[in-house]
Order: sequence, then C-alpha cells, then structure tokens
Amino acid sequence: MTYSLLGRCARTGQFGAAVATSSLAVGSRVPHALAGVGGILTQYRTDPRLGPLGLSLLRAGCSAEAAIAALVASTPHHAWRQLAAMDRLGRTAHFHGAGVKPALDAVHVRDCVALGNILANDRVPGAMAQAFLQAEAEPLAERLMRAMEAGEAAGGEGRPVISAALLVVEREVFPLVDLRVDDAPEAISALRRLWDGYAPLVEVFVTRAVDPDAAPGAT
Repeated sequence: MTYSLLGRCARTGQFGAAVATSSLAVGSRVPHALAGVGGILTQYRTDPRLGPLGLSLLRAGCSAEAAIAALVASTPHHAWRQLAAMDRLGRTAHFHGAGVKPALDAVHVRDCVALGNILANDRVPGAMAQAFLQAEAEPLAERLMRAMEAGEAAGGEGRPVISAALLVVEREVFPLVDLRVDDAPEAISALRRLWDGYAPLVEVFVTRAVDPDAAPGAT
C-alpha cells in the first residue's frame, strides 16, 4: 500500500525521496535523507526509528548494502519491514521482509531505487525508475515527482492514495524541499501543485536563511 523512491543528483549532490500511500501522513514516517550522506526509506509496517538509525550508519561510512544489513539485524520484527537505502556514492540496496504482501518489487537504476508493496501490479517500481532516468536533465525534485506520477499511471496501489511527500536535501541541515500532503484525495496531484508553486521559491528560502541581506523581497 506504499510506493516510494530514493534518488540522487550527481551534478548537485542532492539526495531526495518521494512516497505515496493510502494511509495518513506518510511523509512523517517513511522518507529520511541527510545532506552529504544519503537516504533511507522505511515502510510497510513502518518503524520510523529505522530512518535516523540508517542515516547514522551511512554517516559513519557504511555502504547502502551494509546499512540495510545492519538495520535488518537491529530489529526482531524485520519480517514486517520493507527498507531501502542510498549512500553518498549513489549505491542502493533494499530489503523485503517475509511478511510484506504483494504485489511488490524493487528496481535499481543509476542514482535511484524505487520500491513498493501491496501495489496494483509489480510493474509500478519499474515505471517509476524509468521516469526518473528519463527526466535526467530536470532538478532532482522534479525527477522524483515525475517518477511518482509514472507510478500512479502504471497502477499505483489498489486503494485511493491520500497522502504523499517530497523531500530533497542539499548542503544545509534543513531540507531544500520538504512538502507533504497528509490527507487529501488524489494526493499525488495535490503534491504536484505544491511542488509547482514551491519550485520558483526554493533558492529564495535558502538565501533568506543563510544570507538574509541578499534575499529578495520586502525589507
């Protein structure tokens, strides 16, 4: 009942994640990313504690594969977890617990891993990954959005999606983009509207934080 992906922009060093599901407030639980470090997805019967733990492993120098192995070993409930990781070099890894229900799949392509569970069909992650690759010239947040839209077009999940999230980190301790739809019909379309409105302001908000004297707008 969740589909998601991690992505990296090798040109800018950005990491990001996007996710959608038929339950409330998915952005508060599933996607985790840290500038200069990488990203973690923790879903199915979600344990949000595994996100910060996975990031700490990546920060300590673990590869994506080693971080996933350590996360699985850290929890006695791993049968209920579906996990993915991306490290600072763009390497990816995933884990499907034995209790995760189909349709499910995970697809790894350059600088991206897409996965899902209780999907309408097992082609959804592949459609997401291909859309991510095809949008290579676009900013990372846009690539992630197009991937989510491709997943929805490929069937998404069996129930109506009501929450979705888009997260991108770059250099600062705060996210470059952190947009969430917590409870709305057609949540991916709602997230698209949020991103289209936010995109022209991304650099403005960063400048306001790090160099307010140079920020445009009212004084």
